[in-house]
Amino acid sequence: MVAELFKRNRGTRDVEPLGPVEYIEPVASTSEWLKEHVVPTRSGTVSYVKSLFPFLTWIYRYNWVWFVGDLIAGVTVGIVVIPQGMAYAKLASLPPEFGLYSSFVGVAIYWLSATSHVISAGPVAVFSSLLSVILEHALPQLPEYADTPWIIAGCLSVVLGCIVMAIGLFRIGFIVDFIPLPAIAAFMTGSALNIAMGQIPTLMGNNTADGYNTRAATYLVFGNFFKYIKHCDLNAAIGLTALFMLYAVRWGCGYASRRWPQHEKTFFFINTLRSGFVILLYTLISFLVNRNHHDDPKFSILKTIPRGFQHMGVPVVNSRILSAVAAKLPSAIIVLVIEHISIAKSFARLSNYTIDPNQELIAIGLTNIFGPFFGGYPATGSFSRTAIKAKAGVRTPLAGVVTAIIVVIAIYALPPVFYYISNAALAAVIIHAVGDLISSPKSIKMFWKVSPCEFVIFWIGVLVSVFASIDNGIYASVAASAALLLFRIAKAHGRFVGVVKVYNTPTLRPVDANEPDSDTRNV
Repeated sequence: MVAELFKRNRGTRDVEPLGPVEYIEPVASTSEWLKEHVVPTRSGTVSYVKSLFPFLTWIYRYNWVWFVGDLIAGVTVGIVVIPQGMAYAKLASLPPEFGLYSSFVGVAIYWLSATSHVISAGPVAVFSSLLSVILEHALPQLPEYADTPWIIAGCLSVVLGCIVMAIGLFRIGFIVDFIPLPAIAAFMTGSALNIAMGQIPTLMGNNTADGYNTRAATYLVFGNFFKYIKHCDLNAAIGLTALFMLYAVRWGCGYASRRWPQHEKTFFFINTLRSGFVILLYTLISFLVNRNHHDDPKFSILKTIPRGFQHMGVPVVNSRILSAVAAKLPSAIIVLVIEHISIAKSFARLSNYTIDPNQELIAIGLTNIFGPFFGGYPATGSFSRTAIKAKAGVRTPLAGVVTAIIVVIAIYALPPVFYYISNAALAAVIIHAVGDLISSPKSIKMFWKVSPCEFVIFWIGVLVSVFASIDNGIYASVAASAALLLFRIAKAHGRFVGVVKVYNTPTLRPVDANEPDSDTRNV
């Protein structure tokens, strides 16, 4: 090319011959640039489609060793998610069966597009509590759905799924990195306190007292508990003993695994399945006490749970529902995205592998888009079930299919058993589960040591959640974090760097530390 350019310009008086090392880059046209950077090639399209379904990279190498690990982990999570799912559905102000539907969809669809093999998607405590707030806000505007609030939840799930999937497809999942850990810990802690306090009336049996609003701010619910404590009944005996048993089994298994480390695996599974054992025990007690009192049980029970997927169908999405929930969409998106990505990144670091945050958002988006077709409500990654899944020895995301099979068996075979489940025992399961979401004193102390400003952000989020609401706590945490980020950018310290010579070696030093005649020509 150099020779051709030289020959072309040899007869021109104003242009000198090109040297042997010179090169003139041809000017690219707009069409060429678009073809190279915008118009997809066939191979690029195939590669992109494959990237949307990461299981295609490992499914052909699946083997029996992986299957055994996935089978154990899937069955373990399945036993745990059944009581949790029903409890979280009640927390969301929905009938218990919708927790089972969401539990099934979360594990049955998520694995197809996931890059994390340990995440267990499904109903979670924080979002279920937020969904209850959203329904409470929307139902006065939508009185026709007062008896069918799951229609609103299904519409919300589809909308959230589309938004979250769009964030992943447009590769803007990096925005999650701008929210610091103290802000995330703040609304998780505030939400956990809000949830636990809201479940105490059900645990103690005084939630049916006239004038007792369990949906008020956390401090009001706490105060009203003592005001209405005289209304506690037999539910308190069920709830308190169930809660004590959950913590006793947890502590006992932890002590036993340290005392007899050779049986650590056995104690791990006993500890993991403690919620199922406690629910099963109190269901048996409930059956013995209430089998002759169907119409007037001695304490509060779930009663009839329909068999099978009774609410399958195309979700209702219309402008009236969208306008009613629009004000709460930002907080719902923040919780859905941050809770999932933070859990996925945490367990990726612990297991020494990497995830693609954008692909994870696509996976959770697809899960929530298709969930309402089976009767599910919004789902995201669960911290407690993910930890169980990781410790149980999961090998691939296919463990979710095993969990889905366990949930389907429960949906079709166990509704007669579910009839006698105690509501107080379910409240104990919720309180016990959200206790792990509260930041420990050690973590709070670390926030102070690392950054006092972020320590303040943590307490802002917690206090606003306790004295106002969960969604306001989320907004306060995120807004304070954004303000701190902008302040740090605006007040960032910088120095001009000049070149000085120390013993004939070029060295970079701050200009104001040099002699007045330091050489700064090459800055």
